Amino acid sequence: MRRRAQSIVGDVTETNPFIVYRERLDSYSHAIAAGWSDEQFVDLVAKLDQEIKAVDGTGFSVTPVVDGEQLAAALALDIDLKVKVEINSVGGSHKARHLFGVALHLAVEQADQDFSSAPLAIASCGNAAIAAAIVAKAIDRPIDVFVPSWAEKPAVDLLQKLGAQIQICEPAAGEEGDPCYARFRKAIANGSCPFGVQGTDTKAAFDGGRTLGWELHDQVPNLDAVFVQVGGGALGTATAMAMPGVTIYPVQVSGCAPLKRAWDLLAPDFDMGRATASPENFMWPWDKPTSVASGLLDDITYDWIPLLKGTLASGGKPVVVPEATLIETHRIATSVSGLNVSHTGVAGLAGLVGNSPKTGTAVAVLFTGVDRQSEELT
Repeated sequence: MRRRAQSIVGDVTETNPFIVYRERLDSYSHAIAAGWSDEQFVDLVAKLDQEIKAVDGTGFSVTPVVDGEQLAAALALDIDLKVKVEINSVGGSHKARHLFGVALHLAVEQADQDFSSAPLAIASCGNAAIAAAIVAKAIDRPIDVFVPSWAEKPAVDLLQKLGAQIQICEPAAGEEGDPCYARFRKAIANGSCPFGVQGTDTKAAFDGGRTLGWELHDQVPNLDAVFVQVGGGALGTATAMAMPGVTIYPVQVSGCAPLKRAWDLLAPDFDMGRATASPENFMWPWDKPTSVASGLLDDITYDWIPLLKGTLASGGKPVVVPEATLIETHRIATSVSGLNVSHTGVAGLAGLVGNSPKTGTAVAVLFTGVDRQSEELT
């Protein structure tokens, strides 16, 4: 029998994942170690969630898993397919899970201090920035958002409505790598508080992200594998952390695949000690990232080391999707499911096409982001 992701708090059946799984959160452990009661932590989550709802119109709750039988048939996949749908969650994606988790850490660690004047900062091209702006507004903190010049207009418009300070970043002459990330790092050096989804800069970014994996495990306890799309790597890393024993397949696109490049350079021995000691020999900016999946255009997979470790431990491997496969998978996925999911959001499913495990295997994919361009057209 499948367990339902819920818990009883007082006389109320709770479905907020940050309450349901609170005892697994690092922020909860830190709070208890600092003398907080369980009730105090639950009250904190409930209060912040109400503020989130006031800003975004929705709060956090366990997101659904839908049966992918028809979708698998349409894609000629002979597997037991399950789809975890995040597009109706806070900010229209999974990213808010990471940022709410970070906000809980800030609330616990800074409970007796006043850091409210220090601006938050994030580098992002879309959903992460929107999630960060929603959470920042909910906790009444200013935020600087560093976005590329090609950021989608609907995302920029929403950031403006949320009151974020938007910094459009163009590369300087001779500059290599992501100019948004460079400006973000400069802001941190000048005193801003990192509020992103890269674990390299925001160590708490994995904590809230793991709630997705914990939910999925409870919803599909017999799961064999997960195909998960990878930009900066936090989602894949958090999923691997949350689901030991499940095979992880990180998915990138052919126009931007630095994780697969690092994997190939480390194969077959996978000396992760050498990778940690000399990361620049295995991970460097991808030259001219390109894809319709804008959320996968991180030229560096920032959290590549923990992600590769998790992938290796699970028995999985990185997958690279041709652009044509991604576009066709998106067309089929939206047509069959009726869900307004973005190209980025179906990239895990596209990775499954042509890399399907054996017949009957229970496989999950994550529909992680709403298609804002489609929403604008309607």
